[in-house]
Amino acid sequence: MADRLGRSRRRGVVVAAAAVALAMGLSGCFSGSVDPSAQFDPVDVPLGEEVSANLGAVLDQAVALSGSSGGIAGVWAPWAGEWTAASGTVGFGEGDARVRTGTAFHLTTVTTEITCTVLLRLVDAGTVALDDEVADYVDWIPTLDGITLEQLCRHTSGLADYYPTLRRHFVSNPERLWSPTELLSNGLALSRIGPPGEQVRESRTGILLLALALEQRTGKPWADLAEQYVFGPLGLEDTRMPQPNATDHSGAMGGYASAIAADGAVDCAALLDDSDQSSSMGGAAAGAVSTLEDTRRLSEAFATGALLSESSERRQWASIPLGGSAPAWQSAGIGGLQFGPMRGAAGESAGALTAAFTDPESGLTVVIALNNSTPGAGFVREVAFALASVASKADPASGRERPLVELPWSVDQAMAKMNELGICPKA
Repeated sequence: MADRLGRSRRRGVVVAAAAVALAMGLSGCFSGSVDPSAQFDPVDVPLGEEVSANLGAVLDQAVALSGSSGGIAGVWAPWAGEWTAASGTVGFGEGDARVRTGTAFHLTTVTTEITCTVLLRLVDAGTVALDDEVADYVDWIPTLDGITLEQLCRHTSGLADYYPTLRRHFVSNPERLWSPTELLSNGLALSRIGPPGEQVRESRTGILLLALALEQRTGKPWADLAEQYVFGPLGLEDTRMPQPNATDHSGAMGGYASAIAADGAVDCAALLDDSDQSSSMGGAAAGAVSTLEDTRRLSEAFATGALLSESSERRQWASIPLGGSAPAWQSAGIGGLQFGPMRGAAGESAGALTAAFTDPESGLTVVIALNNSTPGAGFVREVAFALASVASKADPASGRERPLVELPWSVDQAMAKMNELGICPKA
């Protein structure tokens, strides 16, 4: 009981600080930053040797099974300590530098957390409402009646995702510039998944549409909205949305993917270099670049609602079942998914896989980034699950207690799925 009360008091302090930050940020006068990990009172020590070794083995296995040249991972268990590591090199070229824990990487669809946090902060400011229809803001696009801003972020809009049909084009020609209108047109031309509000299906089409609507409502470009409402308040100094024509990402992890035929078949023998690429392929849905520490802050803030009002945080995580064959422990919030106690996202973009999840009760946080997109988002999600399973059993530091983190999967199950999904592993 005392431990729960302590967590409650700590969260109260952080929520109060976030409320001040929120008020200042909304007025455009914010000059500080919020570290959402403070509510968990983390111990500042490395995780134990055995746990660290097991985590390192998962990372090395993930790099090999995904066919990546390198990867970066971090685990933060507030009761026990933290672990960060890098494996491999930034690319497959001769003499390419080793990956470091500070190396930048593509955020993939974890970018959606930024866009949906902007939406929720604009709701808190009274600028928009979750129940507003997107057609009110983009009235020149037909057939959007009945789709709300909330449904776009919950992925229940019924709009198809443009990415699967364009994936082979992104992979084979990553430097091409795509206008949001072109991507939206591709997505809107596809058959609807179903009526608005009925089914959870990831849709980058919907997120790009949301960003367009918020730009229209506020008169500000998405990059400025992200800076004002997310990057600035969280102190994300190393997170950015590269300009679409800026295709050289020197210093960041490279990007790779196996060639994809017109019928969707993967050719493991043909590895394409997607290192030079345009952010226009993903935009506000999947185009950001970040680092391990920044992604940790973003994940913790997103999972706990550290930048939001209490009412917005409650609505964000009044999650709904994924439906279909998905187990009951998988559900959708506004802008992300919940798997057991872990909230966040796992995603793919051309040449990159990234996942970030946080348990809002214990503070357990995992981030993993790989630079080969071939095995898909499901693969990197299982890597995150394996890391979380190992870390959840970490012994507590002196004077602390290990919380009960009830994960509905084991490390063996997650590793088995990694082996199943790693379709083009390195020799």
